[in-house]
Amino acid sequence: MSTAYTLTVGMEVHVELKTKTKMFCGCANDPDGSAPNATICPVCMAHPGSLPVINKEAVRQVLRVGKAVGGRLADYTEFDRKNYFYPDLPKGYQISQYEFPLVTGGELAGVQLTRIHLEEDTASSVHDSTLGTLIDYNRGGVPLMELVTEPVIHSAEEAGKFGRELQLLMRYLGASDADMEKGHMRLEANISISRNERLGTKVEVKNINSFRAMEKAIQFEHARQSALLDAGGEVQQETRGWDDGAQKTFSQRQKEGSADYRYFPDPDLPPLMLSDIPEFSDEVLTASLPELPAARSVRYQIAGLSSSDAETLVKDPELGDYFDAVTRATRIQSFKKTAANYVVNDVASMTRDISNRYSILKDKNVISNFSKMVELLEDKKISSRSAKDMLLGLIQGTIIDIPQHAKEQGLLVVEDLELVARTVSTIIQNNAKVVDEIRSGKTSALEFLFGQGMKELRGAVNPQALRDELKRQIG
Repeated sequence: MSTAYTLTVGMEVHVELKTKTKMFCGCANDPDGSAPNATICPVCMAHPGSLPVINKEAVRQVLRVGKAVGGRLADYTEFDRKNYFYPDLPKGYQISQYEFPLVTGGELAGVQLTRIHLEEDTASSVHDSTLGTLIDYNRGGVPLMELVTEPVIHSAEEAGKFGRELQLLMRYLGASDADMEKGHMRLEANISISRNERLGTKVEVKNINSFRAMEKAIQFEHARQSALLDAGGEVQQETRGWDDGAQKTFSQRQKEGSADYRYFPDPDLPPLMLSDIPEFSDEVLTASLPELPAARSVRYQIAGLSSSDAETLVKDPELGDYFDAVTRATRIQSFKKTAANYVVNDVASMTRDISNRYSILKDKNVISNFSKMVELLEDKKISSRSAKDMLLGLIQGTIIDIPQHAKEQGLLVVEDLELVARTVSTIIQNNAKVVDEIRSGKTSALEFLFGQGMKELRGAVNPQALRDELKRQIG
């Protein structure tokens, strides 16, 4: 592949919004959980005489996304009919937005945005080897946000970073689960290459269902188009798909232009003056935003967390909320670093595959006892080994009160130096051969005696105090 060609990518991302009802009717927004064709009505099935009504919550969610990315919110907006015929579109047109999107401009992950608008999703096709292709209309009419970037992305990795940041933002806002395996979030990449600042002919790769697949599709197209131009050919403007098995794109159809869709304002839906709706005021929308991922990361790092720990907590909001809850009222300066270490490395792995993870991380007793456990650690009253064991019991529900459990099971660190001295004396008497090896220069053998001491004292001893006493008595 020639390296002389500059890669340019613009992204189009469709995200299903998490509202109670569909975009233009009262049907439940539940395409994943209902039986096929169970959540449909005359409106979303386009029966004669039925009239759509705009979903106010869907509009609000898109405006919140616009605020979060620093976009310009529209004052006037309207919905249009995008005309095309396909089995998954019962009306023969899709209600979308053309000239007057809800949001223009903005930036996310360093990528400039063109627009964000709102439309209705299409039905889903189900391919059956016996019955052929079936249509499930449950998804038809689900609120669908479309976000379009400027053509400013110049690598597959940059595109992947942008997609992941958008997914995280949608989850923080509570606007969508953005689960790509369920089709809540679908990616399209407009890819072109050129030798100068002028953009080349773009190729659109549609309906990519994972960030990794998108990155591979972009890399493949960069190579394919470069080889084509090097051989004296021309890149055709077209729509292509991604074959994950073959790891390549394939041609689907010639790309349509806006004229092919014959957009015109939907006569059944009134234009919206957003400034006339109190819930859409700048103050109300701003107040509705949570702490966003970038701000949360900065806060964690100011608190002394490593960038990797901060990133883990930001990317897993449930885990981040748990960390915030256990560190909200602490009397120990270094508490947050210790807590972050146990949350990121232990709580995360212990709860990863638990079905009721959210309820565990929200449980006030689990939060309170985790805080008490970290305080015991910081005060050097329990060992790290004991802490890990008790933490697992706390999450599994077998330990209810960590301080009481530590006391009853003898896990509190032994502060009686005379007991430590007596324990070390006994270990030395029972391991005379090992002691001789240490005295003859084999210092690594000290670890064996140290292990015996920790076992005898059940880990409930200051490790340094035990080492010092072993060295003192061995001489």
